[in-house]
Amino acid sequence: MAKSRISIKDVCALAGVSAATVSNVFSGRKPVNEALQKRVREAAATLGYQPDRAASQLRSGRTNVVAVLVPDLTDAFFATLVTRFEALAQAEGYDVIVASSRDNPAIEASRLDALLAWRLAGVIAVPCSNEVPDALVAEAARMPVVLVDRVAVPSAVADTVTIDNRDAGEVAARHLVEHGHRDIVLAASRLDILPIAERVEAAAEHIRRETGCRATVLELGTDVEKGASVFARWLERHPVPDAVMATTNVTTLSVLSAFAQFRIAVPDRASIVAFDDYAWMSARNTGLTAIRQPLEEIAQAAWARLRFRMEANAPAPPLSTVLDAGLVVRSSVSHRPPRPPARPEAAGMAGEAPDEAAQETGPRVH
Repeated sequence: MAKSRISIKDVCALAGVSAATVSNVFSGRKPVNEALQKRVREAAATLGYQPDRAASQLRSGRTNVVAVLVPDLTDAFFATLVTRFEALAQAEGYDVIVASSRDNPAIEASRLDALLAWRLAGVIAVPCSNEVPDALVAEAARMPVVLVDRVAVPSAVADTVTIDNRDAGEVAARHLVEHGHRDIVLAASRLDILPIAERVEAAAEHIRRETGCRATVLELGTDVEKGASVFARWLERHPVPDAVMATTNVTTLSVLSAFAQFRIAVPDRASIVAFDDYAWMSARNTGLTAIRQPLEEIAQAAWARLRFRMEANAPAPPLSTVLDAGLVVRSSVSHRPPRPPARPEAAGMAGEAPDEAAQETGPRVH
């Protein structure tokens, strides 16, 4: 004989409270004193009671559920952001649904269709391209949406939170130039992603303005192993550069993997400035100098804007929040006396597609 489902009435009877009190404890719609909350939750735990979220959603027309959509959950930057968002949301009584687009616009559209069917309270999204997904453009007028990281600033569609990517690129390049480096490789993931393009352009402009040299740009992709293979093939055909500036934590790992393959010691033979800053970067024998994105501030700013939109009684124009990244100096950049570049200016900049052999006809930054 099938066991009957535990209902809210059972919890009321065991806790000795009204149905309204039980409802308020689990919905958070009205405050309930701590003693009553404890009684209700203990009764629910004893009985194995779970609130019927679907029924609640039908009654209220909304949920206490927010969605977070990112391009890649295996990327430490996005995974850390998701962890921060979950903590902030759950501290205020919201549940979080997390989805990954796998950096594919078609999958992104499919994930959004599934998420939006939940009648969400709001969405925080990192688009997989520079374009805001059509589904979010359509929903932004009806539902709170905050766009993070891969967005053009300002956005006419929704609130945005980014770092100053041009400044981050220039800060990293300046550090290398000030240490005497001239033959510099800019290790990009994908140049069609706006933040990456901005970091590369600003770095290349600074290098050329301050030294008269042109940086070499290599496009390594968003996969660590494939990126390492691309960079390794390039190293087979070129002299070891003075230094590398990575533009993401993934390209940092790709560069280090290729250096290890060729036994290129950091910083004795080549310096590196990493991007993003994680514990392993300081745990190495040679700690990595890195551009640190303010992950906590990014998460807090995005959640604050989403919370504002969810509580706002009147529409307000989209707000763009731009935060500063910082340089964490460790020991991966050596000081070298200035010398002529290994490759003449006429060689220009080299670009590579992630799945193709290295080539010398890549983008130029002017």
